[in-house]
Amino acid sequence: MEHVFRVRKYQAPFFEAWRNGKSKRLIEIAHRRWGKDEIALNVTRDLALERPASYWHCLPEYSQARKAIWTAVNPHTGKRRIDETFPKEIRKTTQEQEMFIELINGSTWQLIGSDRYDATVGSSPAGIVYSEWALANPSAWGYHRPMVQENNGWAAFITTPRGNNHAKSMFDMAQKNPDWFAEISSVLDTGALDEKQLAEALEEYQALYGLDFGRAMFEQEYLCSFSGALVGAYFGAEMNRAEREGRITEVEIDYSQPVHTAWDLGKAVNNPVWCFQVLNGKPVIVDFYQPESDDLQDWLKWLNDKGYNGNDYVPHDILVTEWGSKRTRFETLQAHGRKPKRLPRVSVADGLQAGRTTINEATFANSERVLAGIEGLKSYRRDWDDDRKTFREVPVKDWAEHIGSAWRYLGLAWKDVQPIQKKAVKPTELVYTANPDGTLNANMSVMDIVEQRMRKKRLNDE
Repeated sequence: MEHVFRVRKYQAPFFEAWRNGKSKRLIEIAHRRWGKDEIALNVTRDLALERPASYWHCLPEYSQARKAIWTAVNPHTGKRRIDETFPKEIRKTTQEQEMFIELINGSTWQLIGSDRYDATVGSSPAGIVYSEWALANPSAWGYHRPMVQENNGWAAFITTPRGNNHAKSMFDMAQKNPDWFAEISSVLDTGALDEKQLAEALEEYQALYGLDFGRAMFEQEYLCSFSGALVGAYFGAEMNRAEREGRITEVEIDYSQPVHTAWDLGKAVNNPVWCFQVLNGKPVIVDFYQPESDDLQDWLKWLNDKGYNGNDYVPHDILVTEWGSKRTRFETLQAHGRKPKRLPRVSVADGLQAGRTTINEATFANSERVLAGIEGLKSYRRDWDDDRKTFREVPVKDWAEHIGSAWRYLGLAWKDVQPIQKKAVKPTELVYTANPDGTLNANMSVMDIVEQRMRKKRLNDE
């Protein structure tokens, strides 16, 4: 049974590379109204009818998946999008609550969210679509990749740009890899809108958001511009500067100094931990930890195994009881041999300013874990309030929120660190160094020379 849908001319390269199996990894950076989800839904359906397996369509947030895909209605037909893609004659069962469809050949298709990627444990998909990839948690693909590889499956990433973040990095990588399909489709490439329509769109954006912000939004949405930071990002400009200045680089831990940590103590796995040292009066980010379980023992074991046993800088609300005991979080950390230090309560604005200043001072390790944390800093943002014509005061509650909050605490903490003074090691052998003028310098003082000779004499007498 075949379900034909019309492929627009500019969609054809992406469609053919995917549908005909030419590429098993694909990334399409496309302008608004390109038809990204439409292509994805229809190709996935056809491939699912050919190969019985599990297939997922992943949006940044689980709740967003329900609104954008499951309950969304096509205004041209009045039908739900999923009913058009998966008509009843090809379905065996439908589970509304789980947003799950089983097809007549045994294949299953389900909507998931990158904010709950760890809930997919034990599954084995043969194909995944990541919609609005630039806003998704990049850790989702890291978690799902082994499952897809095991099944010789495919993964397609579709998105509009959202600043210079992980979507841009993936696109740059894919362009250099012959096993990937990678394409940017701006409205100038597709011709989907004429000059009059584009001018109207730009005018509308500028009327809503102001001249500068409006143009940035227009260029991002329609011209697929990666320039600048994610709109609304708190730390985007600072992270771009760190990249330009080469402060994301190889970093070696100085084991003469402790590695400290900064925590955001939210719920269970939403507790990212920044690991840092203060060297020569500057913060150095040596590691980043994002728990994969809600077991505190696992977190502490990871830190202890790494030897990260400096101060644990934690938010002011650590004195609440949690983690299934009558102890406060502060007491729990102490009981496990950690050294928690409670940070003073400050406004979010003050914390953000401390975070920005710290990024401008910091050096970051370019390890895989720290780079994951950096993506969170780039994506830590606030939304635009259309009614008030300004940004909202609180961060968007998505995957990056806790990473950014933990960074705010690091910004408030690192100047508290007092370096450990290294003990001077006295030389044990007398060495003379000749100066250009013929004089000699000894590496020991007269008193040290006398003491050394007396020790040797005592040893010889014995």
